[in-house]
Amino acid sequence: MRLIGMLDSPYVRRVAISARLLGLPFEHEAVSVFRHYDTFAAINPVVKAPTLVTDDGVVLMDSGLILEHLERLAGRSLGPADLADHARAQRILGLALAASEKTVSLVYEFNLRPEDKQHGPWVERVRGQLAEAWRLLEAEVAAPPPGFEGSQAWLTCAVVWTFAIRTLAGSIDAETCPALAALAERAEATPAFLATPFD
Repeated sequence: MRLIGMLDSPYVRRVAISARLLGLPFEHEAVSVFRHYDTFAAINPVVKAPTLVTDDGVVLMDSGLILEHLERLAGRSLGPADLADHARAQRILGLALAASEKTVSLVYEFNLRPEDKQHGPWVERVRGQLAEAWRLLEAEVAAPPPGFEGSQAWLTCAVVWTFAIRTLAGSIDAETCPALAALAERAEATPAFLATPFD
């Protein structure tokens, strides 16, 4: 399998770490949707990261759909089996992905749009949504469901936290999220994370 995209993308990185935790071999190709547009388009004309090319040559995109395929391929899930625990894990995962989406929105707004074209009310709305995502996520991970450590929700929280701290530090107050900060620190020290560095 080939995983296409840069590891500074939380979506690419969560797929790469998941594949490692599932014991699935893959080749990572660090192709940027910005700097290597034509190269990426030759693999996936939609130019969406992550892109996964299966052993059979099928081109998949969207991290959630790719992860569903990888879990089927591995024959096991990175989520809890118990229905109630699964619901809690899915809530945590949803909050982490919301934090990721809002952080990406702000990164694009500040890094790609000229300052005189930025819409202040929209930026403040996104900042508010992001702050709520972090607040709710902190409360969830402070008392996580059984089997949380090593799960998809757990690794996505860590990946998104590292992404936010590294790309938009002003969007987050680490002192108000000690459980998230500690979770990310532990995760980043594990073999799967160390083998899949942010940079």
